[in-house]
Amino acid sequence: MHSHINAPTQYVTSGKVQYAFRRFGSKGATPILLLQHFTGGMDHWDPKITDGLAAHREVILFDNAGIGASGGETPRTIEEMAEHVKAFVDAIGLEKFDLLGFSMGGMVAQAYTERHGSTVRKLILVGTSPRGGDPTEFQAEVSQRARGDAGLPEMAWLFFGHSESGQKAAAEFWERRHAREIDRDPPTRLDSIMAQVAAGRDWLRPDGERFARLRNITVPTLVANGSRDVMLPTINSFYLQQHIPYAQLIIYPDAGHAPHFQYPDLFLVHAKLFLEA
Repeated sequence: MHSHINAPTQYVTSGKVQYAFRRFGSKGATPILLLQHFTGGMDHWDPKITDGLAAHREVILFDNAGIGASGGETPRTIEEMAEHVKAFVDAIGLEKFDLLGFSMGGMVAQAYTERHGSTVRKLILVGTSPRGGDPTEFQAEVSQRARGDAGLPEMAWLFFGHSESGQKAAAEFWERRHAREIDRDPPTRLDSIMAQVAAGRDWLRPDGERFARLRNITVPTLVANGSRDVMLPTINSFYLQQHIPYAQLIIYPDAGHAPHFQYPDLFLVHAKLFLEA
């Protein structure tokens, strides 16, 4: 059986865009599609998370348009990115699935589920924010560190708790993340990164009544974040839980933007309970 480190990269074309994806895991349960963070591709996931999920269901990793190994141009709005997700799932014949979005991927997951909720069974949102959410007070430092070529020191500050144990977890994640050595994604292009920046800025602006669109997400939803998210402030996770009708919230202690990478074993327990309930 294939796993995170050896699942072959596959391609499917919809319209003018060729999308790169990988799929692996146990078939039978509802498959889960994972949407990645700003500048990140398939190789930026933690194998402990992807293989942990794959023990019970098929996992599908995906590079959105213009990201990693996928072709096309990266959209400059989150909503357009969500339509590329729709084109991709239609192209591979995925009719009903669970959806996990992390950071910018969580924004795309919200936009997708709002528009195409009939295809989503359950939704997991990690380290993300709603449209019109609160911006970070650390914008200057985040902008300096959040780059396509960010190394361990930058990722440890951005994604993890700043305590000794949090930084130790960052180093362990970094080693796991680089376990795959063949058939890796190419780096995300600068033009695609700048398009994502524009999409993130657009997402900060409310569209009508603040948070009203979250009421349109009517699938069971799990929201997760760290206690001190320096990228997308943790208060945004409370906004999501308060305004998505069937949402529950978990805040992980001494953790930052990526609590699932800092506490992978615990997150997998919580995700399994949620997905199998």
